[in-house]
Amino acid sequence: MRVLLRPAPMSAVVEVVAAVLVRPDGEILLASRPADKVYAGYWEFPGGKVEAGETLEAALGRELAEELGIGVVRACRWITRVFAYTHATVRLNFFRVFEWTGEPHPREGQNFSWQAPGAVAVAPLLPANFPIVKALTLPPVLGITHAEALGVETFLARLDAALAGGLRLVQVRDKSLPDDMRLQLARETVRRAHAAGARVLVNGSLDLARAAGADGVHLDAGAAARLDARPDCTWVGVSCHDTAELTHAAAIEADFALLSPVLPTLTHPGAPTLGWGAFAALAAASPIPVYGLGGLERSDVALAQSHGAHGVALLRGAWT
Repeated sequence: MRVLLRPAPMSAVVEVVAAVLVRPDGEILLASRPADKVYAGYWEFPGGKVEAGETLEAALGRELAEELGIGVVRACRWITRVFAYTHATVRLNFFRVFEWTGEPHPREGQNFSWQAPGAVAVAPLLPANFPIVKALTLPPVLGITHAEALGVETFLARLDAALAGGLRLVQVRDKSLPDDMRLQLARETVRRAHAAGARVLVNGSLDLARAAGADGVHLDAGAAARLDARPDCTWVGVSCHDTAELTHAAAIEADFALLSPVLPTLTHPGAPTLGWGAFAALAAASPIPVYGLGGLERSDVALAQSHGAHGVALLRGAWT
């Protein structure tokens, strides 16, 4: 079921907080809507309306205490999406909640169910949450291929090690390789990644991604700007650097964005950086998940998430 977005006066938008409770095994908590509410019986993420004068964080804590009887310990801003239903237009401010006190239990007549994001079995799901569930299947680390610098054989050996260590999302970049070598690299990356249960996106054309058997494409900001619709593939990522590029990535219905550079990098020494403050503001306003890129390491995942990132994208750091 597709939700149609339509313009709405700012005064008509209802501010809502939504909580994605994430267990260590990756399962998320979904709740059914009570019989006395609109969309009764539909499944959604716990949360509710923000009261006048209330911060989003305060509303999140209050709603989870009222609905689930738990206290928030570690919650991270994630994405913000506006949906127009027939009865109201709502702005859903999503938080991922990684730690809490107490055991969630129904306090308002709901049913609860822990679900794996890639295999949600409860139905019907509230229409606004279809893209959210898909986004939650994205892993916290994205590796960008570095075969040009490492050499193809060395890179493939390090790819195998990274996949064995849990890497589950790879972008094939290496744009300076000859076309035939790049296609061969993409096909071999796909073969090894798929054997490990990982996804692969190819930076470039949809034809190249299809020829490699990849799961989708990754677009640089310029390529994305030339599009007014989503490429016809399962996964689409976009490289972004500012608000306008993030807004366009969401407009063409990309699944996620890489936002860079967060910190100084070896690749572009002396170049201006976003810093964590600007990154956090951009990520919080984005309707699609954002990976931090630039000057980050695998150990920075929690730090990035605390500033609104879905996770981190790594070039050198993914293969060391």
